[in-house]
Amino acid sequence: MPRQVRSDCTVGNFEKTRGLPPGIIRNSNGRDTRSDKKIGTIRKEHEKK
Repeated sequence: MPRQVRSDCTVGNFEKTRGLPPGIIRNSNGRDTRSDKKIGTIRKEHEKK
């Protein structure tokens, strides 16, 4: 099982290091997430729901 991603990692860096195509991580409304958005921010937004 892989380790959890650091919360200060950006979406762009995460996609690049994991070999994912750009734009694969989406917002809740279906639009692409900005590449400079941090993983910790995405986790906080997901907890609110």
